[in-house]
Amino acid sequence: MEQLLETLSSVVLIGASFLGAFLAALWLSLIIWTFHDIRARSRDIFAQILATLVVAILNLPGLLIYIMVRPRETLAEAYDRSLEEEALLQSLEEQETCPGCGQRTDQHWIMCPYCHTKLKKSCHHCGQAIDLRWTVCPYCGTSVRPTSTPSPTLEQTSKTYPPGSALAQAAQHDVAPTGE
Repeated sequence: MEQLLETLSSVVLIGASFLGAFLAALWLSLIIWTFHDIRARSRDIFAQILATLVVAILNLPGLLIYIMVRPRETLAEAYDRSLEEEALLQSLEEQETCPGCGQRTDQHWIMCPYCHTKLKKSCHHCGQAIDLRWTVCPYCGTSVRPTSTPSPTLEQTSKTYPPGSALAQAAQHDVAPTGE
């Protein structure tokens, strides 16, 4: 009987040792999990230390308290949400509006159909609609700067007006060299 009690006590001792080791490992893993979880949810060092200490001291009740008060989303989720919001705001801002009347316009419109404000100009080379501020057509690479118009020559003015008319004579007088 004494041997049975010794065997039973050694089995209980081994079982208690395994149970103690399991509980210690569980306690340590809860602390480590809490620390990693709070680091993923907050940059605040004080909150990280406090959450880890609550779980270290109170064990399972501390874990329940931590789960109830921890931040709802991780930093990565907050970052993703902010990127989505920013993309949504950019898509709203990218919708073009008429500078004259403020109505929404299509990106391909050259003129506002509401107030007839000129929105874009056509490239003289390829015909694509381009922004009024652009100096080069992005579609064909042609310079769209307004070239200075040369003063008309005598031949050009005589071709523009019927020869011998009063307009042709007036144009010839305006274009005539100043040395006359």
